[in-house]
Amino acid sequence: MPIATWVVIAIYLAFGLIEFLRSDLFSKSEQCRNDGIVEVISTTLLLVVTQPLILAGVNWLGLRYFPQYQGALSGISIFLAVPLFLIFEDMVQYWWHRASHSVSFLYNLHRAHHNARYMSVRLVYRNNIIYYALMPSIWFASTLVYLGLGWFYAGYLIIKLLVIIGAHSDVKWDEPLYNVPWLSPVMWIVERTISTPATHHAHHGRHATDSAVHYKGNYGNLLFFWDVLFGTAKITRTYPQSYGVENLPDATLGQQLLWPIFPENKDIDCRVPGASPRSAA
Repeated sequence: MPIATWVVIAIYLAFGLIEFLRSDLFSKSEQCRNDGIVEVISTTLLLVVTQPLILAGVNWLGLRYFPQYQGALSGISIFLAVPLFLIFEDMVQYWWHRASHSVSFLYNLHRAHHNARYMSVRLVYRNNIIYYALMPSIWFASTLVYLGLGWFYAGYLIIKLLVIIGAHSDVKWDEPLYNVPWLSPVMWIVERTISTPATHHAHHGRHATDSAVHYKGNYGNLLFFWDVLFGTAKITRTYPQSYGVENLPDATLGQQLLWPIFPENKDIDCRVPGASPRSAA
């Protein structure tokens, strides 16, 4: 297994351990009995099946139809590799994410990510299986790897996942920094550059009446700068009171993982042992 993969796993486990110690990683408030299943299946399939298959598929297509371009960019400097990945991977993911909240077909593929009524590292890869198979940024990143930038992709993923995992975790690492007056100018730059718990939690907030919620914005993954640039940013330095999807029924397990193959949409008695059914928002 590549060193970069081990580093990513270590980052994930570190945030998971902090959650486990501070807020109970495996038993979140309002957790549904299907939540863990969705998260395990979607995460495992993305990392073990979908992403490796896309990398292999792009490599096969490249060797078959464009063999002359294999490794064509391998000699470029890191100063050119950085903008290539930020634009063709991270910015493309921003627009894909934004479209997923505007186009009904894509939203049905993405909705599983917002069905959880909690924040956690568990949500990082929680999505419909087909959503990831169609995600343009994975295909573009695989193309850049074919063109010879695999050496850069490993380090880029470590930095990106450190930001994304930290932004999804319910461990609000930015909150104590906001309370340090002399750090305020630094945090002004940080929160407009990368995704933080405050800005990304806003995107997962449940109620539109909550001033900290910005469900139709704050789409950035690594860079929050895309939201600032394209007018979808909301920065409050506060956190939503609750999380999830407002005024929609719970989705079935099949719908969350494989819509439209399982297109049913119905009210579900979402219950965990010893808990009452959760009501619609």
